[in-house]
Amino acid sequence: MDHSEELRLLAESVRTAMGSSSGAMLDAALTDLGWHDMLDEIPDIAIPLVFRLLGETGAHAPVLNDVVLRAAGRSPGGLTPLPFAGDSWVVWKRDDIPSSAIDNDLPIHPVAEGDSAAQAGLAAGRQALGWWLVGTSRAMLALARQHALDRVQFGRHISSFQATRPRLAETLVAIEGAEATLHAATAASDDPDDLTSLLAKAAAGQAALTAARHCQQVLGGIGFTAEHRLHHHIKRSLILDNLLGSARELTSQAGVALRAKGSAPRLVQL
Repeated sequence: MDHSEELRLLAESVRTAMGSSSGAMLDAALTDLGWHDMLDEIPDIAIPLVFRLLGETGAHAPVLNDVVLRAAGRSPGGLTPLPFAGDSWVVWKRDDIPSSAIDNDLPIHPVAEGDSAAQAGLAAGRQALGWWLVGTSRAMLALARQHALDRVQFGRHISSFQATRPRLAETLVAIEGAEATLHAATAASDDPDDLTSLLAKAAAGQAALTAARHCQQVLGGIGFTAEHRLHHHIKRSLILDNLLGSARELTSQAGVALRAKGSAPRLVQL
């Protein structure tokens, strides 16, 4: 049976919810849309859809907790400590009280220690964050592309400048590569070391950093202003990259595991 129309309607409903709410309100809206049931019944569809749209729309919700908890065999709707950069731990609370120590928008708060029971869900959490980073990267690329098409300097659109086009092209290649790696990680049925999830999240984090760097160059000074959407996406991508391990940390961790194992998984069947 072709479910493409149902998925299209679901995506529209989720995008509409994210366009009108964020934080605790969006958390409640997603619950009303059946988010917890989707995690049980269609996780391979629901997780990429919801987290990619979080990135594209710039909204946020504490649904990473649900992914990690469900993958660890626990009920969604609660909280769980999550690894953060520098061997620290944080909790993404389900209220709208931000933590100025980490981010002025997100209710992510430092905690003293982690939860060993939730470790089994970190691979699924990394894949979810990977999709969020891919969505954020695509949002940054869309902003830079539109600016390049609209902005005129020296009587020409800057999209025609040689310095502009390679930056946008390199960003797109990085995003497409990260997305392919995420698809491969989702399809990996036998990955006891979670290497595919480590590499997928690392690739998505690196793609977001590449997008931030190149898109900032394309937009120039306006991209530095707090009022511009690019500034918002760059801040968000830096937080998401550091959550559950940064691109640098995960790449190093995967390298250590591969050396110990003596072989590398085949991410894509050629």
